[in-house]
Amino acid sequence: MAALDLQEQEQIEELKGWWKENGNQVLGALLMVAVVLGGWRGWQYYQHEQSSRSAMLYTEFVKQLDSNDAGRINDAAAAMLEKFSSSAYAPRAALMAAFVNEQSNDVVRATTQLQWVIDHADETELRDVARLRLGALLLDEGKYSEVMSLLSSEHSSAFDGLYADLRGDVFNAQGKAEEARSAYKLAYEKTDANSMYRNLIQMKLDALVIKK
Repeated sequence: MAALDLQEQEQIEELKGWWKENGNQVLGALLMVAVVLGGWRGWQYYQHEQSSRSAMLYTEFVKQLDSNDAGRINDAAAAMLEKFSSSAYAPRAALMAAFVNEQSNDVVRATTQLQWVIDHADETELRDVARLRLGALLLDEGKYSEVMSLLSSEHSSAFDGLYADLRGDVFNAQGKAEEARSAYKLAYEKTDANSMYRNLIQMKLDALVIKK
């Protein structure tokens, strides 16, 4: 039995290492899918509501995403924010550019873009995504109180699970196992049973059980 416990603990440690390296990217990718899909719906609607110039500029921004060139993507996003900041395209461009910058470790630029979305986006869901992404960056920097401040903001109920999960990460990073466990349990309950993200939350709970 002791050997089995040791094996389980090793598996949990491997999982924790994997999550530390990849968890942020997994969450970011999931959120970006929602943003891109929302952007496409926004595209179809705002085609008729906005000027053709804003639609063309957003099209150009989307093309730049395929280039994987952070400089060109940031230039296209900046043009979108400067010329059509009140459009539905602007916060989506800022969010996607921020994700690109996260991947290239340009944390300062990503932080600025995410804060822009929080301050300017009209859609609650986009602000919710931006807070989660910014919170993840701040967590990596050990700025726990700032993360908690972001998470205390009013948000859509659809994001309850993700917000609770990030709160659990903050507690876990602070060594507050019981608070982390409560937050993860809430996150698990609030996450769709068919979502693969629910399995990741369960893994975090299992890691806390081993640690205990």
